[in-house]
Amino acid sequence: MIQKKEHSGLIFYVPVLFLSLFKSISLLCLGMDLNKNNTRISLYWKCQLIGWGIVSIYWAYTVYTRDNYGVLYTLLNYILDISIGIFLTHIYRRFALKAKWSSLSIKKLLIRLVPTILLLAVLYVLINNLKWYAFRTLFVIKNVDFLESIIYWDPILLTGLRLMSIWLLAYHLYHYYQKEVVTAKENAELSLIVKKAQLDNLSAQLNPHFLFNSLNSIKSLVIENPNVARRAIDLLSDLLRSSLYEKDKDLIPIKNELSLVYDYIELEKMRFEERLQLKINIKEEVMNYKVPTLSIQLLIENAIKHGIDLKVGGGVVFLTIKKSDSNIHIKVENPGVINQHKNVGLGLKNLKKRLEIQYKNNASFSLTAKENDCVVAEIIIPMHIEDEKI
Repeated sequence: MIQKKEHSGLIFYVPVLFLSLFKSISLLCLGMDLNKNNTRISLYWKCQLIGWGIVSIYWAYTVYTRDNYGVLYTLLNYILDISIGIFLTHIYRRFALKAKWSSLSIKKLLIRLVPTILLLAVLYVLINNLKWYAFRTLFVIKNVDFLESIIYWDPILLTGLRLMSIWLLAYHLYHYYQKEVVTAKENAELSLIVKKAQLDNLSAQLNPHFLFNSLNSIKSLVIENPNVARRAIDLLSDLLRSSLYEKDKDLIPIKNELSLVYDYIELEKMRFEERLQLKINIKEEVMNYKVPTLSIQLLIENAIKHGIDLKVGGGVVFLTIKKSDSNIHIKVENPGVINQHKNVGLGLKNLKKRLEIQYKNNASFSLTAKENDCVVAEIIIPMHIEDEKI
């Protein structure tokens, strides 16, 4: 058995102090992650307590059998080992969360992890050496040199490197897996919304009212102007083809989306004639940037359906696309009013949801009423998203 100093009061005081300290730290840490009902401990703290508890069993067994520590000192050493492991890794976790390391690419993360593991291993050595120094000077009759105790590193440095490497890799692999799951879930949701929007768009193109008006216009043109009738059939065919074959694309260059808009306007003008006018103001520099498929067409369609179509004299739809403050601004203005007693249509709801998922809440959509019976629909899309530009 280890030899104990004669000041027995200190011997009993120190374990109680450490136990109280460990209990306070544990309750404080656990309290940070308890839910509102105080009934569940987070997965993180379960893994911390179980993981370090299991690892520390080996060292407790070693000091009990090899160094002849008694039960009390073995238990105290066991608690301190768990506390040291939790303390270092929890400090690292708080730093990593604040620095958002979990959102880094694997390459950038590995560059930061290597020196971090070395630093944590050195801290692990120093804290453990302080612990052993305190043990020997308080509980063992033995003259111990402080400097010699602090710089002792073999084999504890290798142990620290191994433990910190395992902990950090396990922590970031878990978060990488969680991020991949969330990304896959968001992509699946976005895919469903896009397909729904495309189906809605296709449904709008195929709805009896649209087809009836289009076919009536074409019918009247077959005899009066066969060339224009053939053009109308081509436009209607292109619209249906775009709705079918663009359905697998989440994003589309603005210039391609505009081609669809022009076809749609040209076909609608056969029905509205001079009642429908489109004026555009688009900067050439934005033509290659990508936007959600059928988003601009949807705004134009809504402007005609809820604005121009309700005006006896029709009106002008203004389409403006420009770059400002690292964002793409797409604005559609049309004569009309917003019916406050009517909910936003399904198409616009889907558009908002698509923007939310596609651009991680960095894009926006607004529909506002202006003076002189004017309604403005605007989409603002960030330009820094990867793969946004061809």
